[in-house]
Amino acid sequence: MITPDYCRTMARYNAWQNAQMHEAMQGLDHDALWQERGAFFGSLMGTANHLLWGDRMWMARFEGGTPPHEGLSQSTTSTPALDAWWVERLRLDRRMTLWASKLRRVDLIGEMRWYSGAKGSEVAAPVERLIVHMFNHQTHHRGQIHAMLTAAGQDAPITDLFMLPEEGA
Repeated sequence: MITPDYCRTMARYNAWQNAQMHEAMQGLDHDALWQERGAFFGSLMGTANHLLWGDRMWMARFEGGTPPHEGLSQSTTSTPALDAWWVERLRLDRRMTLWASKLRRVDLIGEMRWYSGAKGSEVAAPVERLIVHMFNHQTHHRGQIHAMLTAAGQDAPITDLFMLPEEGA
């Protein structure tokens, strides 16, 4: 289904998209970033925080590390301001890029099992499908942020994967 190169490309795409999203969000003040906008997670910051939380959760599962201490219902408030979110986002994007750089084809084989708080039960799924899910989850919520930025009058980021700058460019 996927390859280590796919994971490396998507990790780079994720970091690029988050940098562009951060730049666009800087044009809004604190109140505008937290303003209820009718999205599933409410505000720009609520959605960005949830995305950060979700990526932390998936990386803990993939790497065997410690998951976020807050649960899904608190996922929208993990950072109080854009600057704090950006510091955490940069750290996590570097971690994801490093993780992807070390993947081998054998790492994509097999099944992962865990307790899903969202589902309220044990879950099992193929590792490669879960990795695709993580990257798809990122794209989904950045799409929501894109729409909220546009509605707020901000220039939204370029999201086309084929526009991803070449490495080192």
